[in-house]
Amino acid sequence: MTADAPALAEVARAKVNLFLHVLGRQPEGFHTLRMMVVFPKIGDLITAEPASGLGLSVDGPFGDGLSTGEDNLTLAAAAALAVKLGAAPGAALHLQKNLPIAAGIGGGSADAGAALRLLSRIWPGSDRVNLHNIAFALGADAPMCLAQTPAIVGGIGERLSPAPAFPGFWVVLVNPMTPLSTAEVFAGLERRENPAGAQPPAQFSDLAHLTSWLTTQRNDMESAARKLRPEIGKALSALAWDRTCLFHRMSGSGATCFGIFATEAEALNASAQIRQAEPGWWVAPAEVEEWTPT
Repeated sequence: MTADAPALAEVARAKVNLFLHVLGRQPEGFHTLRMMVVFPKIGDLITAEPASGLGLSVDGPFGDGLSTGEDNLTLAAAAALAVKLGAAPGAALHLQKNLPIAAGIGGGSADAGAALRLLSRIWPGSDRVNLHNIAFALGADAPMCLAQTPAIVGGIGERLSPAPAFPGFWVVLVNPMTPLSTAEVFAGLERRENPAGAQPPAQFSDLAHLTSWLTTQRNDMESAARKLRPEIGKALSALAWDRTCLFHRMSGSGATCFGIFATEAEALNASAQIRQAEPGWWVAPAEVEEWTPT
């Protein structure tokens, strides 16, 4: 990157689990999972500018108190890529943290994925590096967040295949502002070996087909999460109360919940109603684009 190069940016979109099955536990302690993920048009923002070394600054609505050291996955991803390149490339990274932390929607993994995508465009030789492996070393969610495309995910998060085609829709994300760590929820699971559920169809012909099929699936972490944070049940009820909400579920390990809506107007209206009723909650409408695997 030249000294006069403009800042480059990547959006770290929120990850939403439309379903999440916990299938078993491996000897190393990792859980075998199966899930379908989508990435609405809302997220954190990563930018980079020329620098002699690696550094990170943070701001945004949820940036207070967030580490700027290598325990932050944004900087950890950058450092890991630099090691693989066998050089000491520099960049001044900036994270605008727009998504709540420990919220079940990707968080640090989304930021790491965005940092890898951004720096791979800047640092020479990155095309020879396996970014998927770097991401997987950072966390089970990181490979899917690196790809940032709708996917069916297996293994412990490293096996990605394209999701079936589906029409565009809107989601309303609701978080009652109660952080919840993934480890905490896994520790609270009563059952770690669940059925995989039916295979998805080759494509979803319309939104009714998608939401109908999703009702046959589960989030196996929801029960444990709700016991730890009863506010999750209240968030789900707030979504279900709106008659235009076609489907609702908790995402990931929580506490963020989502509702599916057919139109932007319906999503905006539902968001306004929930904000009015619960002004302390984070409520965000976002579009999920139509998807056709290539």
